[in-house]
Amino acid sequence: MRSDSGWHRGEKGGVRLLELMRTYLAAYRVKTLLGMVGKGFEVVFELMVPVVVARMIDEGVAGHNASVVVRYGILLAALSVLGYCFTLFCQKMAALVSQGVGTRLRRDLYEKVNALGASDVDHFGTPSLLTRLTNDTNQVQVAVALGIRQLVRWPFLAVGSMAAALAIDLELGLIFAVCTPLVALVFWLAMSRSVPYYRMMQAKLDKVSVICREALSGVRVIRAFRREGSEAKRFVAAANDQADTAIAVGRLSAVLSPATFLVMDLGVVAILWSGALRVSVGELTQGEVVAFVNYMTQTLLSIVYVANLIVVFTRGAASGQRIREVLDTQPALADGSGFDAQELDGATCALQLEGVSFSYAQDGQPVLSDVSLSLGRGETLGIIGGTGSGKSTLVNLVCRLYDATDGTVRVFGHDVREWRLGDLRSHVALVPQKATLVSGSIRSNLSWRDPRASDGELWHALELAQAADFVRTKPSGLDETVEAGGSNFSGGQRQRLTIARALVGQPDLLLLDDSASALDFATDARLRAALRGRDPGTTTLIVSQRVSAVMGADRILVLDHGRVAGIGTHHDLLASCGLYGEICLSQLSAKEACA
Repeated sequence: MRSDSGWHRGEKGGVRLLELMRTYLAAYRVKTLLGMVGKGFEVVFELMVPVVVARMIDEGVAGHNASVVVRYGILLAALSVLGYCFTLFCQKMAALVSQGVGTRLRRDLYEKVNALGASDVDHFGTPSLLTRLTNDTNQVQVAVALGIRQLVRWPFLAVGSMAAALAIDLELGLIFAVCTPLVALVFWLAMSRSVPYYRMMQAKLDKVSVICREALSGVRVIRAFRREGSEAKRFVAAANDQADTAIAVGRLSAVLSPATFLVMDLGVVAILWSGALRVSVGELTQGEVVAFVNYMTQTLLSIVYVANLIVVFTRGAASGQRIREVLDTQPALADGSGFDAQELDGATCALQLEGVSFSYAQDGQPVLSDVSLSLGRGETLGIIGGTGSGKSTLVNLVCRLYDATDGTVRVFGHDVREWRLGDLRSHVALVPQKATLVSGSIRSNLSWRDPRASDGELWHALELAQAADFVRTKPSGLDETVEAGGSNFSGGQRQRLTIARALVGQPDLLLLDDSASALDFATDARLRAALRGRDPGTTTLIVSQRVSAVMGADRILVLDHGRVAGIGTHHDLLASCGLYGEICLSQLSAKEACA
């Protein structure tokens, strides 16, 4: 049962690889054909070498004719040079095609990953997507390169050598007929056992990538809890598991090569013994025996290399299947049909939720249940609740990182599913919980929403976000280098820079998802005051665990395990919502809460 399943998986993977080849080689048909033709000429010249050597032995060496030896020697040199030139030509074509295919494949994969919704990324997992972008693409690249360089050479060389050998002597061909199936049998036994391991290796490589990513992203926490040893053991266990699979393949390869050459050497001995007897009675010449040995060696070596090609193509097929899975995935978030932007000007309602429910798994526990609210243009909504109450999930639904399981989310009068995603996110700016910066400069990070923003606009956004002071202290100002992840800035500085980034371009709807958690109370207060004093037409959602961050909002939404526990002003909720009162009194004195 296992073998049938593996066979079907292999067949499917092979089909996927062929589909990829067909799709991505279309732009390189000419180069691919030229490379294969070049390799074909190399094979022709290589097949001529044993014949020339036989003539040199029979006519030159046996006849003690130095001029004949020299003439055939020059011919051999010419064949070698011509073969070398065609080899170089084929190598160049193969390199151009494989690199071109690999580049296009990575580009399409990257674009596809960017087009996937958050749920799609969750499904595949970030480490797996990284492995498919790098390792799997490399495997397909190798398969393309070797396919151009070797797919013509070794099968044609095997067939050509066998035909030439049989043309010399059919009797010696019986030895050929015995050795060739034996070599093929050895390879079949080894390959039938090794092919499943290649698929296992890719899956186990994903696991190693997961552990590496967790260790690198959580290095501070690991050190703080003195878990270096246990994490190292976990990594070593995963790495050893992957290594064990590779070693199992290596063991098969270690048996394969000596067994193949044993069969080949025994065949050569048999040919030399039989050929010597035939030479002694004048049925064969010494040169013909040498040529026959060369042709037999070429044929059996070709079988070896064909088997190696199968290994490469098997790896490529497994990788092609994984890549195709991503490319064939239809994003969970389909782009809307769009509408006339002028329709937004008259919209008085910035945000409307109608019976919105959501769960991350199809049949999982709802994270949000029957949430309804309406927020006018220019208003500020504070969202508060306990951990796991669904605050961040609600924000993700508004900017459509996920689609609501039930109900409707409307932004400026239109269902978010009607919006083109690009248009929606040009009007809606999100500042996530985790401040994310990319390598480059402060300027390049701030210009994400509006690449044409002037320096004045960037500094204005920095002023509002309370980030201008520390940016001015940097030697290069806006051109100060940002390392990967913003590691050269503190947590509070990263948060302020991400807030400034969201403010560039003057978004109509600003979503602040606990984006001031790393700020001190004084800086947080100045930030809130600055945000209240900016464009009165901008609608703002503030998600926070701090009562002080939301109590000044026009309305406050209180969530409790995904359900609306209360909605109203600060003073209304103090009187009507027990949960909100508990949260307030846990952070503020009674006097501060009622002020």
